[in-house]
Amino acid sequence: MKIVTAELRACRQRQADPGWKFARATVSELQGWVIVLTDADGVTGLGYAHAIPAITTHGAGAEAALHFLRPLLIGRDPAEVGAIMDLVEATLVGNRSVNAAIDMALHDLLARRSGLPLSSLLGGRFRDRIPQSRILPIKAPAEMAAAAAALVAKGYSTLKLKLAGDALLDAQRVAEVRAAVGADVTLTLDPNQSYSAKGFIAAWRRLEPHDIALVEQPAPAGDWAGLALITRTLPVPIEADESVETVADVLRVVEGRVADVVNLKLTKLGGVRNFVTAARILEAGQITTRMGAAFGPALLQATSAHAASSLRQLPFACELSEHDHILDDPFTALPIEDGMVTVPPGPGCGIVYA
Repeated sequence: MKIVTAELRACRQRQADPGWKFARATVSELQGWVIVLTDADGVTGLGYAHAIPAITTHGAGAEAALHFLRPLLIGRDPAEVGAIMDLVEATLVGNRSVNAAIDMALHDLLARRSGLPLSSLLGGRFRDRIPQSRILPIKAPAEMAAAAAALVAKGYSTLKLKLAGDALLDAQRVAEVRAAVGADVTLTLDPNQSYSAKGFIAAWRRLEPHDIALVEQPAPAGDWAGLALITRTLPVPIEADESVETVADVLRVVEGRVADVVNLKLTKLGGVRNFVTAARILEAGQITTRMGAAFGPALLQATSAHAASSLRQLPFACELSEHDHILDDPFTALPIEDGMVTVPPGPGCGIVYA
């Protein structure tokens, strides 16, 4: 059954905390877009185009790219998702968050039309519930500690601290958070490229006493040698995030043993199809996979939860619950219980417009 319409809908969302900050930007709102594909039987598939300028693209850019690519989808059978995405990627180079939206919508439509959950198209689930890590944005140490205690009280057992590249102040942030949550809570760190390689190695002696489980992208994305140096030097697992934006980047991590863990996101890889390829490469190379945060509505998080459920090994908590602090979500809820997200039942991604 062929696609007859491809509709675009704005998805503008405010942050509950308009001062939400990480090392590269303050994110006060999201200006994403939803693409709604409908076939001749009236079955629909939904995909979300992530739009944060410091990470993927801005809202106007996503809208223009989706308008440009939309004619390629009309009259196509979503069962030809591979051929359609090859055409999309060749027609407009880059724009991986836009490609991801189209890819998500094609997979969602195909799964709904088949009456299957999205995870069934990815090889099936290995788990129904996904443990979650919540992010602490950059603030004064005492504010981060208070926020950490509140999240633990809500049932989260893993927290990720955003750092800013100031070793003394970052160490104080970590120390106060650890004191506030106690020894049983897992802490991870994300400097978002704010340190040089040697700068972070030097800073580690201040951070190590606080029992850190993982460090995400401490060095600049383009400094592959520096990231590899940190990985070889420090005893903590090092995760590549901004360094890995394509499947080719994933292969480079495996070949060079550049990191211990790779942070996969549908939005940066270009969708479900590339996610599956990347995950299999990492599995074959014995590099750990984790699904990190891509801010957006319940639609994006539910699709990501289906993808995460298809991974054989998932030793670290994921970050698919950040929709909890983003307002104006137009979709049905994706509940978080005891620090866990349950993969939605039903056909497709399991999420529809409310």
